[in-house]
Amino acid sequence: MTTGARMLAADPAASIAAIAAEAGVDRRTVYRNFTSREELLAAIHEARLTAIEQATEDARLREAPVAVALHRYVEGIIGVNRMWPVDLSRMLADEPVRERREHSVRELTDFLCRATDEGLLSPGLPDGWVSAVLPQLMNIASHRLTGLSPAQAADTVVDTLLNGLGAGTAGAAPRARRTR
Repeated sequence: MTTGARMLAADPAASIAAIAAEAGVDRRTVYRNFTSREELLAAIHEARLTAIEQATEDARLREAPVAVALHRYVEGIIGVNRMWPVDLSRMLADEPVRERREHSVRELTDFLCRATDEGLLSPGLPDGWVSAVLPQLMNIASHRLTGLSPAQAADTVVDTLLNGLGAGTAGAAPRARRTR
């Protein structure tokens, strides 16, 4: 199924025959498990949602120290994004899938409020800013920092989220001086 997720993310028109060939199985094997392309997509979406829910649970967003929970969450979601790359717009077109995902989004939003209340995140940011930026950072790390493990990529995401990209951030290269 992960082969199907990867191939459909790269080419939404990928055929069952191409997916089967890439997975090293006969297409009849795929059709025995999934009667249609839509059923395969539904199974991929289900697997992704289950993995997101597991990563959220493993992060212990409600009870772990916020910095620890944040890193665990980011690392887990980067792993999910790499294992189950899917077109989210297609995935969220399904109402039950969208509702189930909204539960995970609410958990993250509640956690980010906790992180702000406990001083990990700046309190003066516009509403929804961190919850909009964090998924984008995780997506970039998932797909562009492929030479890093999920834990290493999470280090980069968390550092960027908490410290930004300015010259005063840890690990930042010195900025070139402007000449006039």
